[in-house]
Amino acid sequence: MKSRYYKDLQLASRFLFLSMTIVVIEQDIRFIEQGPFKIKTPYLDLLMKMNYIALNERKELQKIMKSKNIQVIKHNQNKTFSSFLFLCQGREEIRNYFNPAIRKKVEKIIQELIRKSVDHVEVNS
Repeated sequence: MKSRYYKDLQLASRFLFLSMTIVVIEQDIRFIEQGPFKIKTPYLDLLMKMNYIALNERKELQKIMKSKNIQVIKHNQNKTFSSFLFLCQGREEIRNYFNPAIRKKVEKIIQELIRKSVDHVEVNS
């Protein structure tokens, strides 16, 4: 059985990578808005739905983290690794992430948000 500390770290990690994903989605929205796309609306609609779902989830995670006094703070970054300080249950833990691994985690969340957005469209159509 997973400890409460481990679950809190998972929650904080989800918040961290979801926040990174939101940055990517917002950059993609600007890119499409400013880019030479002939038909922008379907792509923008999808990205806006993904962003909406992600922002709502992050808002819920923030509430939970605040109630449990959990924080994630960027600690250090270079070309290869990024490190973050996790403050949880009175403990401090620095976690190092290989930047390509971060990219994979963000990509996975983007795929998850695409599925949720498409499912949402089909339900509401």
